[in-house]
Amino acid sequence: MFNENSIIVKTWFTAVMSGVYKFRDVPNLSNLREEVAKKLIEMGYDIEDED
Repeated sequence: MFNENSIIVKTWFTAVMSGVYKFRDVPNLSNLREEVAKKLIEMGYDIEDED
């Protein structure tokens, strides 16, 4: 449903990278978490160890 160019993916990616939210806050909606995770991992963000 979502892809890397979806505005919602870009919005959540930016919010997590800027520190407004953590990856764990990304809603489990369709494949949103997976797409955001892919982009975060590409940038070197550790989605497993956020603390």
